[in-house]
Amino acid sequence: MLGGEETLQLIERAKQGDDFSKERLISENLPLIKSIVRRYKNKLVDYEDLIQLGTLGLIKAINNFNLDFGVKFSTYAVPMIAGEIKRFIRDDGAIKVSRSTKAQALEINKYIDEYRASSGESPSIEHLANKFNLEPSELVFILDSTRYPVSIYQEAEEEGLQLADKIATNENLDDELDKLILKDIITNLPERDKKIIILRYFRDRTQTQVAEELGVSQVQVSRLEAKILKKMRDSLKVD
Repeated sequence: MLGGEETLQLIERAKQGDDFSKERLISENLPLIKSIVRRYKNKLVDYEDLIQLGTLGLIKAINNFNLDFGVKFSTYAVPMIAGEIKRFIRDDGAIKVSRSTKAQALEINKYIDEYRASSGESPSIEHLANKFNLEPSELVFILDSTRYPVSIYQEAEEEGLQLADKIATNENLDDELDKLILKDIITNLPERDKKIIILRYFRDRTQTQVAEELGVSQVQVSRLEAKILKKMRDSLKVD
């Protein structure tokens, strides 16, 4: 591994356009990139693509690093590398919302805006569910599945640096990614399976209550739930 002083010298030369210094920094920090990629590796994105994304994050870190930050370069680079991977998976990569869900969400949000404009208040979940002939849980899922933060990912004053890179957070990046992957898995479940998971784990319904709503026995719900959870666990496994 490079020493601290040598790293700083390479960073300065890389910022001045020295490609050799930049390549040296990438080569020496490849183990760091790989260690971060392992945390995000999944079936939904190719491993080599993740390495390339991590490398882009490292280059951003090189371009934006400043001694005034008061941290080691590797410490500064870690969230930049992870952030590049996370943004791709969230915005352009594995997490995709179906066109029908997007269309429903757009229609519902348009109605919400019109309702607020005419009445001065927001419609209730029950009102919206009745209006669009949906179960309340399905309505919430549709609206939530297309709601992603946008403003914090706009470009900040520093070229190539985004606001999310500057905001401190206590939330573990792995936890956030797991939520996105889990949401994608649930979205692609058959409707009945999706309903069972939403009712059981997002609405805290008992198996008996779910059975009554579906018109089946509690034993059937128990078996179905076990089968669905196994399917979801299998989807999360890495080859």
